Amino acid sequence: MSAARPSGPFREGDRVQLTGPKARMHTITLRADGELHTHHGVLFHRDLIGQPDGSVVTNSSGHDYLALRPLLRDFALSMPRGAAIVYPKDSAQIVMQADIFPGAVVVEAGVGSGALSLALLRAIGPDGALTSFERREDFADVAKANVETFFGETPNTWNVVVGDLADELPAQFEAGSVDRVVLDMLAPWECMDVVADALTPGGVVICYIATATQLSRVAEYIRGTGLFTEPDASETMVRGWHVEGLAVRPDHRMVAHTGFLLTARRLAPGAVPPEVRRRASKSSYGDEDVELWTPGAVGDREITDKNLRKRVREAQKAATGARVAAASRETTPASE
Repeated sequence: MSAARPSGPFREGDRVQLTGPKARMHTITLRADGELHTHHGVLFHRDLIGQPDGSVVTNSSGHDYLALRPLLRDFALSMPRGAAIVYPKDSAQIVMQADIFPGAVVVEAGVGSGALSLALLRAIGPDGALTSFERREDFADVAKANVETFFGETPNTWNVVVGDLADELPAQFEAGSVDRVVLDMLAPWECMDVVADALTPGGVVICYIATATQLSRVAEYIRGTGLFTEPDASETMVRGWHVEGLAVRPDHRMVAHTGFLLTARRLAPGAVPPEVRRRASKSSYGDEDVELWTPGAVGDREITDKNLRKRVREAQKAATGARVAAASRETTPASE
């Protein structure tokens, strides 16, 4: 993976986040002949190229815009999407709760639009390895373009496999060779057996789950295998604060429930954990219960093929710009 730091003067192909009048934000890819048109006037990309990060530029109508390279969280929220993303607050928790460390061998399924992949790739560093499984090739295309846009290249620590995790994981990894598994899918219990085989003793599986019914079923399945520690579930909510002089109060809006996280660790072969005493609960499921986990029942929204093709084009266009910027960095002295 490239060691280039996201700093220095703006170059053609760079992604730039502009904050203008009324704090309205725009994310653009710089082109020598590019223009940003708004009802406040026209901002010419050439006025940004060569300027340092954090500059303020003025458009044709005299309005000022603050120009900054997007942070990872900004990029994840503004990049083209084929599937819903894992939000930054959850990506951060996944990296910490799963203990994603430099040099780790990590498996991810599914890849979605690549937001979580970006966080995992940063966490594993240049010596780690991330393999991302995705059933849909069009989603994988969007994710690959987004990752290339952010890094300026496709990291050599990343491998994308199009296919079902339950079928492909045993073919890709030997038993006990994976440090961490991150599952972002509708029915993670369907592949928990192959995950258990792939994980090294003490390895972590973490599931990103949308609904309470899914959470219940995957927790019970993990308990039933006898191969993992007691699963631990949580959710993260983020509330911003308005701070201006003595006017200090919580924001009226907040990023509340986006999903649950459930973690468990792989036991050593043949190990039997101490029995956990708990009150009796309903832990069996019939066909009518399984029906509750279908995409339609949990509110999973399908993106149209036409809209998805547009997202793929947008992501690939941004990736092309990133390649131009990366090439420019290689040929331009850092002191400029």
